[in-house]
Amino acid sequence: MPASFSSAFFTLESLSAYLRRRRRRLGFILHSIEMWAAVFGFLVTVTAAGAASYDSIFSFGDSLADTGNFIVSGSAVKFPVIAKLPYGMTFFHRPTGRCSDGRLVLDFIAEAYGLPYVPPYLAGKNDVGNFRHGANFAVAGATAMDAKFFVDRKLGFLLWTNNSLSVQLEWFNSLKSSLCTTKKDCINYFKKSLFVVGEIGGNDYNYPFFVGSSVSELKSTVPLVVGTITKAITTLIEGGAREFLVAGNLPIGCSSVYLTIFQTGDRSAYDGNGCLRAHNEFARFHNSRLRLALEGLRVKHPQANISYADYYSAAHAFFHSPKRYGFEGGALVACCGGGGPYNFNNTARCGHAGSTACSDPRRFENWDGIHLTESAYRQIAGGLLRGTFAYPPLAFPPTNPF
Repeated sequence: MPASFSSAFFTLESLSAYLRRRRRRLGFILHSIEMWAAVFGFLVTVTAAGAASYDSIFSFGDSLADTGNFIVSGSAVKFPVIAKLPYGMTFFHRPTGRCSDGRLVLDFIAEAYGLPYVPPYLAGKNDVGNFRHGANFAVAGATAMDAKFFVDRKLGFLLWTNNSLSVQLEWFNSLKSSLCTTKKDCINYFKKSLFVVGEIGGNDYNYPFFVGSSVSELKSTVPLVVGTITKAITTLIEGGAREFLVAGNLPIGCSSVYLTIFQTGDRSAYDGNGCLRAHNEFARFHNSRLRLALEGLRVKHPQANISYADYYSAAHAFFHSPKRYGFEGGALVACCGGGGPYNFNNTARCGHAGSTACSDPRRFENWDGIHLTESAYRQIAGGLLRGTFAYPPLAFPPTNPF
């Protein structure tokens, strides 16, 4: 073999051997990097999973969130049925003060984050240890506006309770003084607390609607109601709260009580789902003003994470297609009631003489004509927790599958 060829062959052969050795070495290095990256990634994931979650929930609102304050407050003397079966029949198998057959949206949120059900403040206010994982200040029948607002308008006799949003804030401040002292302490204490505000404001409209006020008349009160809600949120932010879920109003035009009271032969008054157009439009009007106000709060308080809970869209989905969500009994007829086209009879409301409860509330969206069933609340909670109906989604994802 010519020397030139031999030299070239030797050079190529040496280079090939050298590359094989480097490839083996490089492969070992890459394998080591991949292994440690996987371990490090696992540790980061575990650490993040352990840290990125809420450790407590504080709730403000009305009957859509009340877990017992109404009956503890003594207001149940006026409406004792809430403290009796069939309320609570599905999950707890006993009345708990919840205005439903079972759990509420708040309960499903607590479950999703591995937290105990949020205890009613009035049931344990003498022992701060009861509120290690939060407290519920919501009261059935509560309004955003103070009772005086309704008394001045000759509507005070309609109120279920005087424990408005400002009263609930007073309860919270009383509890807060035993949890933290300085603003810095409170910011640190509440940094992983979820503050659920609402639904609140619905009763500010329900009371006057039920005695004949028109949609156009009540539109003028929306800025007052929304302003009261945003003022409460501002107060909470200034007190150290950082994580919020603020609920809008439900499609009230699909509620059995509204459909019964405002029943009409005018087909144009109803949409394709059989709901009252004007009242649903009013609910959307309130929600649009609330969302706009929350945008302003986000700009003013960038340190706070404020999610809007779109109860309207979440509920409207199963009003539109009830069977898709398992509501074979329909979405407009109440499970528990005293007859009528929507099974709502004001003289024989759920729990009163002359009323009966359906055997399987899971097949119904509406519980007692005013409130929803556990199954409906589960659907709404799922939409919020998955981020579909929470804008923006909650800062921490659920720790338990929903």
